[in-house]
This record gives sequence, C-alpha cells and structure tokens, in this order.
Amino acid sequence: MTSPLEQKKIKVTGPVVVTANRTGDGAVIYRQAEGWTTDLAHAAVVTDGAGAQQLMAQAASDDLGAVGAYIAPVKLLPGGHVRPGNLRELIRRGGPTIELPVAAAKVLENNPA
Repeated sequence: MTSPLEQKKIKVTGPVVVTANRTGDGAVIYRQAEGWTTDLAHAAVVTDGAGAQQLMAQAASDDLGAVGAYIAPVKLLPGGHVRPGNLRELIRRGGPTIELPVAAAKVLENNPA
C-alpha cells in the first residue's frame, strides 16, 4: 500500500479532515491549521487533494505527538457543525464499543477526548 504522503494525487470527493491518535493516551485527535485538537468542530476541513496533502504533511512532521494519521470524511451541517462522515469515524469519536476493564476505564475518565 502506498503511503498518502507518497501519492502524487489524493482523491477527495467531499469535505475531509486528517485524524490520528495522540501518542500519550491514544485519544482521537484532529489536525488544525497549527497543531492538534480533540474537538472535531475545531479541525481543519478541506475539500481538495492539495489541502488534504498539506494537512497530511503537517501531521507526518509531528510523529512524536500523533500516530496513524489518515484522511477521514466529514459531513458539514447547517450552522457550521462538523460531524463524522462514516461509521468508523463515528465509533472512533464515541470511544470504545466494549466495556473496558476498571483500570482502563479510569484512565479514560481522567483523560476525556
């Protein structure tokens, strides 16, 4: 599989964001123009391949703060609200779909996304 950074063109067919996981605690994070946020509403949303490639390049340069960056679809709703664009992202944003052991649950309680 070719890395998105090595692709000459990234095909984007609607609004997208770049998402990853924070290395310190595994929280889902989203790329902003500068840095990362855990709030999808503050993510940088782009609608073309060039914008997506630029966000991916910025994400790759922060390999100590975030891992597994990729481009994910989003839906833009009236009033400027941003929502996950597919089931995978909806699940990632909502947290684990199984009950965690007590120790792991306490870590998540102390570090909400």
